[in-house]
Amino acid sequence: MPFSFYKTNRLRIIFLVYWVLLAYIIAALVWWFIALNRQNVQMASFEISQLKIGEPSNPQQLTEILAIKKRKTAQYIGEGAIFLLLILSGAVFIYRAVRGQFKSGQDQQNFMMAITHELKTPIAITKLNLETLLKRKLEESQQQRLIQNTIQEANRLNALCNNMLLASQMEAGGHRITKEEINLSELTVACVKDFIIRYPQRIFQEEIVGDIYITGDSFLLQMAINNLIDNAIKYSPKNSVISILLYQQQRVITLVIRDQGKGIEPAEKKKIFDKFYRIGNKATKEAKGTGLGLYLTKKIVQQHDATIFVGDNAPTGSDFTILFKV
Repeated sequence: MPFSFYKTNRLRIIFLVYWVLLAYIIAALVWWFIALNRQNVQMASFEISQLKIGEPSNPQQLTEILAIKKRKTAQYIGEGAIFLLLILSGAVFIYRAVRGQFKSGQDQQNFMMAITHELKTPIAITKLNLETLLKRKLEESQQQRLIQNTIQEANRLNALCNNMLLASQMEAGGHRITKEEINLSELTVACVKDFIIRYPQRIFQEEIVGDIYITGDSFLLQMAINNLIDNAIKYSPKNSVISILLYQQQRVITLVIRDQGKGIEPAEKKKIFDKFYRIGNKATKEAKGTGLGLYLTKKIVQQHDATIFVGDNAPTGSDFTILFKV
């Protein structure tokens, strides 16, 4: 807490100094314009006063003096406007860049804290289960329950590592998808069955039309479906229903993962697919996650020339919908 408070104050001081310097530069520019324009007026007045008194005035010379004065004033205004535009453009660019760097650093710090917790938890549970099996003589049912729990935590750890590895490869541009004809219906059913085994206490409702084929990467599509189902499990009550729908209408395949959680605020819907982003409410902070699942899901969907969006599930919850064009 003290470190966070110190960091917040430090950031405020940096931005305060930034705005003070920017205000000083703009004030100096305005003063430069005023000084030059005043000098221009004084020079014009001096030249006009130098015209001989008592002799017929030269209208052409007077007109030239006033024209020069007007031209210099326009020049100062034009140069000042250009400099002001460049200064403001640079200031906005620097402000956004610095703010983006601070936000990226904060997101990465939050990610490291989350990933540390996500890695330590399954490792600790697996170690405890194995030590219990090694040191104690348990009944067959108890052994099976501990083994099943250990496998579940190992699968969770494996999924987490896959997400991290894939995110790293996508950022580096080193991942290339392998497209082949896939039975999306069978792939979706297999994903749901895996979650039914892993979470026998949860309620899953399937409406999956058979023999829907698509060209794509089976591993990535499986990861995308798993991420959406896992997301629905994290952010919905244990006694609620999670629905998985898959159907095709003409040349559009629709996959919907529907939960009955608290839903997502409209302002958050555009941000949830950002890397490391997690909704800043109490329900989200208590849920497990690293902020990579939805980010990777969107990347995978885009690589398959599809679209993903989130809507509201009446009366409560969210609908994550993927539309594939075939």
